[in-house]
Amino acid sequence: MPHGVPVVHVQPPTKLWWKSRTLWLNVLVLVLAAAETQLNVLQPLLPVNVYGLVAFGLPLLNVLLRAVTAARLTLTQPPTEPKGQ
Repeated sequence: MPHGVPVVHVQPPTKLWWKSRTLWLNVLVLVLAAAETQLNVLQPLLPVNVYGLVAFGLPLLNVLLRAVTAARLTLTQPPTEPKGQ
């Protein structure tokens, strides 16, 4: 590499996994579905087509949330490099 040419490392933006709205939406739906299979408390209160709406709407919400997210998910926050290095 020639002398005097700076090396630029571009790190894509990241987000900690627990800040993901997409993951939390899916966890919420999973918990409600699992609870419903054991407790049967929601089904008598909801119209018949709710399960069809969830099956149709959840993928759409996932696509929408993914479209507004630019950062990739990480398990831990990457270390930050000091400025000027």
